[in-house]
Amino acid sequence: MNALQRVTRQMARVSVRTMPRMNQPPRRLLGSVSALDSVLYRSMFGTDEARKIFSDEAYIKSCVDVETALARAQAKCNVIPQTAAEAITSTADASKLNYDRLANETEIVGYPILPLIRQLTDQCGEAGKYLHWGATTQDIMDTASMLQMKAGLDLVETKLRSAIKALTILAEEYRDAPMAGRTHLQHALPVTFGYKCASWLSGLQRHLERIQQLRPRCLLVQYGGAAGTLASLGNGNEGIQVRKQLAEDLGLHDPSMTWHVARDGVAEIINTLALIGGSLGKVALDLIIMSSNEVGEVMEPFVPHRGASSQKRNPISSELVLAASKLLRANAGLGLDSMVADFERASGPWHLEWVAVPESFVLAVGALHQAEFVFSGMTVDRERLLHNLNSTDGLIVAEAVMMGLAPHLGRQNSHDATTT
Repeated sequence: MNALQRVTRQMARVSVRTMPRMNQPPRRLLGSVSALDSVLYRSMFGTDEARKIFSDEAYIKSCVDVETALARAQAKCNVIPQTAAEAITSTADASKLNYDRLANETEIVGYPILPLIRQLTDQCGEAGKYLHWGATTQDIMDTASMLQMKAGLDLVETKLRSAIKALTILAEEYRDAPMAGRTHLQHALPVTFGYKCASWLSGLQRHLERIQQLRPRCLLVQYGGAAGTLASLGNGNEGIQVRKQLAEDLGLHDPSMTWHVARDGVAEIINTLALIGGSLGKVALDLIIMSSNEVGEVMEPFVPHRGASSQKRNPISSELVLAASKLLRANAGLGLDSMVADFERASGPWHLEWVAVPESFVLAVGALHQAEFVFSGMTVDRERLLHNLNSTDGLIVAEAVMMGLAPHLGRQNSHDATTT
């Protein structure tokens, strides 16, 4: 162990945050080009639970799962021998792959499936000749990605429900805590902090509905062959039956037809994550402003050593949520760009998803994790809320005076009479 590693290990023993952290596996100290994977920043922008779902190992395992499920589906439809499907299922093993060889050959081919099939064929012996029967690379990669997104959406939903629960408690606790409602950063009308929380909450609840609604529409199996026509399996009827069986085996949904270049489902998932990020970003921006010294209405949970100035309580989690929100919206654009694909198999736009999908899931889970931390331990200063409400000496209720005068003076005249 070198000196840098010793120092790093010693520093790891000192917690500088009180928010819950997952056990993290050993990782490189140097060489990361992304904050999502950086040893310094990774726990701030995501969780290891999300990264595990979208890791290389998980992706390749999903590819192997798709290949074995395809063999089983084809055996049920009498496309390949049952004995071959059983042998493939029992011997194809992602844990026995040579990942260095897989990476080197993927760089040459441009996709990991052909190099993967070569190794799996060696594992499966005689039955290996029935691997990948009638399929194309994108069939396997898309379906494997769908398995990851299925697991990712389950995790997002779990985190979203936790954030909703924490925010619901805040809304109920402060339903009668009066404060200034602000429009254009000016005092407009009195509201309560519970009302503000309920407004934040309503968006998150709609996102929960969106996740539940998009699953049958977007989590689709992919199986179409080279041009999506299932031409490799006779007249196509066999292919349709195989696709149906494959979807059932993997717990995905059977599409009406191949979606090699109909990428709306993936784009919808990415954009739903961006919508979640947008709602969280709005909350984060409100909290950042409300926690400033001049306003001083809320504070994030206390965490030691968050600033060089000891009197400060920096809104770090809100800042991270705000940054994640912006990154999610940027990735939403990549998802939409990937929809504009040429002919029956795209020549490049598909690759955008390889970046946008895993990043978006990690960012969304990370933002929800930070938001739940804030909601669960936020300090709300009721006295400061009331002080700020009264700071304009009653002018904040000018609308009520205006509406009281309106029946006598007319709406416009009463407005002019109460204008400061």
